Amino acid sequence: MKIEKHTTFLKYCSLMILVFFLCCSCAKRPPVAKPGYPKPYKVLGQWYQPVGDAKGFREQGTASWYGPDFHGKRTANGETYDMDSMTAAHKTLPLGTLVKVSNLENNKEVEVRINDRGPFVRGRIIDLSREAAKRIGMMGSGTARVEIVAIGQAIRPGTGRVVPVDFSSGNFTFQVGAFIDKNNAERLKARLAGKYPNAHIVTYDRGDQIFYRVRVGRSKNLNQAAEYEKMLQKDGYTEVFTVAE
Repeated sequence: MKIEKHTTFLKYCSLMILVFFLCCSCAKRPPVAKPGYPKPYKVLGQWYQPVGDAKGFREQGTASWYGPDFHGKRTANGETYDMDSMTAAHKTLPLGTLVKVSNLENNKEVEVRINDRGPFVRGRIIDLSREAAKRIGMMGSGTARVEIVAIGQAIRPGTGRVVPVDFSSGNFTFQVGAFIDKNNAERLKARLAGKYPNAHIVTYDRGDQIFYRVRVGRSKNLNQAAEYEKMLQKDGYTEVFTVAE
């Protein structure tokens, strides 16, 4: 009887050890940063990989703003947050990037500099300073549907100087969809290839999940890119956006 109990205990311990290592192997791991890209960071259990270059960046979504509760606190780039300055927080754009923010509800526009990370609220793409929010008329509602476009200037680290960068030309392509199931990505790629050139799949490892991004087409400047986007949208690909390669 003692031998049986001892054997059962050893089996139980072995099972617990196996479960422990399986849990460890399933734990979320940080994504591997590409050469030249900033290091990924983790907030509320989610990994974020900042992009290495803002060229060609355009995004639509919900903007919010942050004010008194954060005024005077440290931002992600080491500055002191001033809610009356023209700055904003974005999850992945390079710190120092200047972007144009257009309120799609009233057509008001403002230019802000990215100096912080956020917003870490589902469905929101940018957190504006109080002053920026005031200028595009979203103080009352607190949020607004916006488009943000990188406009080609960044702050050179450590100098405080503005450095002009031409974001209007380069090598651009168009992301039409992103899937967890590679078969779904392959099907979309095949459908696009029947009409559009350069249909391809880009694999992205977020750390906790692998995504298969379907992209198509090429463009050398943002004016052409805007027309290409409209063409794809007319064909029903309403979530398309431009990316730089």
